[in-house]
Amino acid sequence: MRRAPALLLAAVLAIGLAGCADPGASAAPQKSDVADTCPQASVPLAQLDLVDDVRSATGGSTACLSSHAIEPVADDTAPELPVTVTDSEGREVEITDVDRILPIDISGTIASTVFALGLGDQVVGRDSSTMFAGTEDLPVVTKTGHTLNAEAILELAPTVILTDTTIGPKEIRQQLRDAGITIVVISSDRRLDTTDELVTEIATALGVPSRGAALIERLDADLDDALAEIAEVVPTEVDDRARMLFLYVRGNANIYYIFGEDSGADSLIDAVGGVDVAAEIGWTGMKPMTAEALVAARPDVLVMMTDGLESVDGIDGLIERIPAIAETPAGANRRVIDMADSEILSFGPRSADVIEAIARALYAPSESATAEPAK
Repeated sequence: MRRAPALLLAAVLAIGLAGCADPGASAAPQKSDVADTCPQASVPLAQLDLVDDVRSATGGSTACLSSHAIEPVADDTAPELPVTVTDSEGREVEITDVDRILPIDISGTIASTVFALGLGDQVVGRDSSTMFAGTEDLPVVTKTGHTLNAEAILELAPTVILTDTTIGPKEIRQQLRDAGITIVVISSDRRLDTTDELVTEIATALGVPSRGAALIERLDADLDDALAEIAEVVPTEVDDRARMLFLYVRGNANIYYIFGEDSGADSLIDAVGGVDVAAEIGWTGMKPMTAEALVAARPDVLVMMTDGLESVDGIDGLIERIPAIAETPAGANRRVIDMADSEILSFGPRSADVIEAIARALYAPSESATAEPAK
C-alpha cells in the first residue's frame, strides 16, 4: 500500500537534489563538532527550557543529533553464506560474498543499518546521503543528486549491492546485474513502524540474522525510551498539541511539496505528539503544495529539511516566496523546525535519535534557535 508514496518520494527528492550541490562532497560532522553546535542534544528533554504553549511558540529551531556515529551491535557472529532471499521486487537472489558491500538509497538508511550490524568495514562506497561518521572517505557512487553512476560502481567491484527503488534508474541496476554483480532490492517503505522489517531484510541478505535480532532489540528499546520521554511533555488535550506540517522545498528548482499520510513524515509528527494537519485535509503521500491546502491546514509549525529552508534564504524568504504561509499560525509566528536532509527521514538505526531531536526543537525551541542567513 505504501510503495507508491515511496517511489514518489524518490522522484521528488531526485528532482530537487539535481538543482543542488552534491552533499557527498562534504565530510560528515564529527562528534566534537556536534557537541559544539548542538549542546542541547545530549540533555534530557524534561530538563530543557520548555515552552508553556507549544502552539504559540515563535521563531525557528533546528533539530540536531548528539552524535553522527552509528554504534554497531555487540554480536560479532560471522556471516553464514551462501544465503538465498526473495527481494522486494520478487527476484530470488543468492548472496555468496559480503566482503565488499555497497549499500545505496536516497536516505542513507541502508548504509547506516549495515554499519549498525557491524559490517561497516566491508562497505566500499556510499550514496550522497550517507554522511555519518566513518563514511567520510568512502567514494560516492551517485551523481546529479541520487542517480547511480555505473562506472563508479563497477570500479569498486562490490560483491553485493543493497539498494531500493528510491534510487536508480532501474536500467543501471540491470546493467550492473548483467555485469555479474549481486543486487538485492530492499523494501522502500520507510517509517518508524517498518524499521524492524528493514533490519531483518538487510541482516538476512548479509547472512547475519542473529546480529539483526540483536539490533532490533536495541532499536526497539531505544525507540520505547524516546517515546516515553516525549510523552511526558506532550499536552494532554489534543487541542493543545502542535499542529504540524512537513513541507519539502527546493527553491532553486521551484519545487514545493506537502508530505502527508504514508509519506513517512507523518510518523515523525505522530511520534513527537503533534497533530498531522496534512492528514486532516486528506493529503496522502507527497503532492505539490497549493496555497489553498496550506491555508486549510492551519499549521502551527512547519517541518522542513535544512537545505530546503536554506534554498529559499530562510524563514523570511520562505514567506516571501509562499505568501499563503503568512496566513497560517506558523507563518505569523515564523515557526519552522528544520533538520539535516540526510537525517530527518533516515528511519533505521537513528530513528529514536531523530524523533528526540525534533521533540527538542518543538518543545524547547529557545535551546535550538535556527541560525538566520547572512544579509
